Amino acid sequence: MDFELSLQSETVRAAYPDEPLAATPDTAIADVMRLLRAQKTGAVLVCEGDRLVGIFTERDAMRLMADSSDLSQPVSTAMTSNTMNVSPGTTVGEAIELMASGGYRHLPIVDGAGTPVGVVQAPGIVHYLVDHFPETIYNLPPHTAGPPTEREGA
Repeated sequence: MDFELSLQSETVRAAYPDEPLAATPDTAIADVMRLLRAQKTGAVLVCEGDRLVGIFTERDAMRLMADSSDLSQPVSTAMTSNTMNVSPGTTVGEAIELMASGGYRHLPIVDGAGTPVGVVQAPGIVHYLVDHFPETIYNLPPHTAGPPTEREGA
C-alpha cells in the first residue's frame, strides 16, 4: 500500500494506542505520578465518571517537580483541561499532523459521548510507521549539516 494513502486511510486504532489510564480530578498529584511510573506511560486521563475532563502528562510532572510544587494537591489543579482529542475514525496522518502542529505526544481517543477509548502516543505512531513502511523508514537518507569536522574513531 502506498505510504501517503495508508496514512490517510488507516485510523489511529492501527497506531498501537494504549488503553486509557484514568484518575479522578480529586486524586492527589503524587498518586497520579506514582500511577505514571507504575504503568510506565506518559499520560493519565482525568475523568469525571466516563467523561474526559483533562490530561496529566510526564511534562506536567516534571514542571511540578522543578517548581517544588505541593504534590498533595488534586490533579485538577495541574492537569490540562482543554485537551486536544481525536475520534476512533481519525486517520494516522491527521493524528501526526495534530501532534506535530500542537507539540503533543499524547492524544486521547474519545468516542461520540466523550468517553476515552484509548490514547495514541508518539511511540505508537513510530511503531506503526516502522511496521508498515520499513523500506521507507530504514532507507531514509541521513540529514547532516555537512561533512564531519573531526575524524571518527580512537
